[in-house]
Amino acid sequence: MSLVKLTIKGISYSQTQNGAYALILNEVDGERKLPIVIGAFEAQSIAIALEKEIKPPRPLTHDLFKSFADRFDIVVKQVIIHKLVDGVFYSSIICERDKIEEIIDARTSDAIALALRFSAPIFTYKNILDKAGIYLNANPSELEGQNIENEGVLSTPETFGLDNNDKKKDAGYSKFSLTELHELLEGAVQDEDYEKAAKIRDEISKRES
Repeated sequence: MSLVKLTIKGISYSQTQNGAYALILNEVDGERKLPIVIGAFEAQSIAIALEKEIKPPRPLTHDLFKSFADRFDIVVKQVIIHKLVDGVFYSSIICERDKIEEIIDARTSDAIALALRFSAPIFTYKNILDKAGIYLNANPSELEGQNIENEGVLSTPETFGLDNNDKKKDAGYSKFSLTELHELLEGAVQDEDYEKAAKIRDEISKRES
């Protein structure tokens, strides 16, 4: 079976399912997306790994694993999403130490969080992408699924956006100067309020683009 390389397109939050996030993986040499439902902690860990400027004051679990692996010369070579059973994805982490390769079973969200920290490529098999991949014109921040489990496939993607309260919250940062925003960002990271940090970061990015 041939492997297909994937990249991370984005992470969206479901407005209707408490604690549910959708991780959207993108086919490198194609147009298909592979949406996977993950938990809040894993979504936060992946988002922090993607956002280089957000540095947690204390290591998260996946950061701890990276430090542990570095100390003992363990390298994550690649991650393979190798199985899809009853709507649930299964993944393997391919590691190497002293030129000896080991394969470790892992939840897909954990495997991807670690792949980001090791700059390791992410793959899936073509038959899995044929089965679960979808063509989407929508922005990943507009996707959600219904009646789904963590690590599962998004069943019926629909569009959604911020509600009025979220729009008001985001609009609140427009009154701050760039210097004040950077100070707020640093404070949010120190408080480990990464959701707030991400919103402030977005406002900074809009100003500096």
